[in-house]
Amino acid sequence: MGTPVFEEFDPPSDCECPGCVHRRLVMPCSRVQGNVGHPAARRGLVLAATAATAGTALGVGPAVPAVAAVHGPAVPGVPADDGPDTDGPDTPDTPQGREAPLHGPAGQAPPGGPPPDTTRLPSITRTEIINRAKRWVAAQVPYSMTSYWSDGYRQDCSGFVSMAWNLGQNEWTGSLDKFAVRISKDELQPGDMLLFHNPADPQNGSHVVIFGGWTDSTHAYYVAYESTRPHARRQVTPYAYWKNSSRYVPYRYKGVVAGNAGPVSEETGAADEYPGAVYFGPGANNAYVTRLGRMLVERGASRFYTTGPGPLWTEADRRATRAFQEAQGWSGSAADGLPGPTTWAYLVEGLGRDVAQAQSAGAAGQTASHRVPGYPGRGTFRPGANNPHVTELGRQLVRKGFGKYYAVGPGPRWTEADRRNVEAFQRAQGWRGGAADGYPGPETWRRLHS
Repeated sequence: MGTPVFEEFDPPSDCECPGCVHRRLVMPCSRVQGNVGHPAARRGLVLAATAATAGTALGVGPAVPAVAAVHGPAVPGVPADDGPDTDGPDTPDTPQGREAPLHGPAGQAPPGGPPPDTTRLPSITRTEIINRAKRWVAAQVPYSMTSYWSDGYRQDCSGFVSMAWNLGQNEWTGSLDKFAVRISKDELQPGDMLLFHNPADPQNGSHVVIFGGWTDSTHAYYVAYESTRPHARRQVTPYAYWKNSSRYVPYRYKGVVAGNAGPVSEETGAADEYPGAVYFGPGANNAYVTRLGRMLVERGASRFYTTGPGPLWTEADRRATRAFQEAQGWSGSAADGLPGPTTWAYLVEGLGRDVAQAQSAGAAGQTASHRVPGYPGRGTFRPGANNPHVTELGRQLVRKGFGKYYAVGPGPRWTEADRRNVEAFQRAQGWRGGAADGYPGPETWRRLHS
């Protein structure tokens, strides 16, 4: 039997395969969709990790998944055509380019230079890896096997991981394992990679993604950062991947170190990484409290704040946090109103369900606690959506003066024009980062209708 061909697969909204059905059931924040589960209160998605050493044994222990096929010596050639093949728009002829130096004025290496030294690698924290990946996602760097982005890295899956790990040149799926140690599924942490290399036909069956963290305690789905058509993306993905799942192997970069480095929020000065429990609770007064409150407001908890949010911890922060935790289906100590690593990660990454309004947020025309049409849920506004709420959203954007990206419309089908108009409106509110991703949450909806 021939080796299966790699497919870059973004399932359509009406797909009935088990993965797509499950995704629709757990689609966060819509009142008609299922719960994402109850993660351990403080054991969930931890974004700070201990360093991994290069001496870690490969393939040790029963928890290690099946070994990927041995890497072959062949290096894939650069394709003559970077367009889609005839099998469909999401199936590339070749998923990646060859090993190559960084390109551009700041990164061009002389031809025929020495091979990279895999024993002396630049150190990097997990936060830095994820933030580097996020930059390409935010810039929507187009997928290409022959083009190079302004930072010198090739715009394909292996170039994306080379960039995220800050390697000194562009690697490919047949060489990335030299910079890493193999780990088990249970050891995966943000910044690690999931690698499938097909030595029998490297140009038609290989792919690699950056692991961004589990979405819930079942470890059935995770956040993947990857370069794929049409551009770099952050996608909730079934473990290990949509296709050839059993052939993906987890690896950890040899140069990863513990640390809290990384970009901070432009608006509050608070970093993405969870700062620790001491930053929250009675007496706390810092930028992380402000950022927590603003993230909670965007996730539907604005009714708890009469003023603010601000840097001084108040009862409003506790009640809003508890409401968000309960919206995930958590209870007891997991819903005590004090944000732990999992709560913080859900807010930063945009995971889970939004806080329900005081009154039922039903179909358009009903009234929520802010006396505006009830927010219908985040699942209403996503690629493939086609419903009256999208039309209503577009009309409100036009009324507010944020319709410049509409060539026609607005209409019931969600388009990139809707997302860009929403993003412009959110940025006009002073929001940045995940609060200005172009997808309307309850607070965006409320302000559009106020």
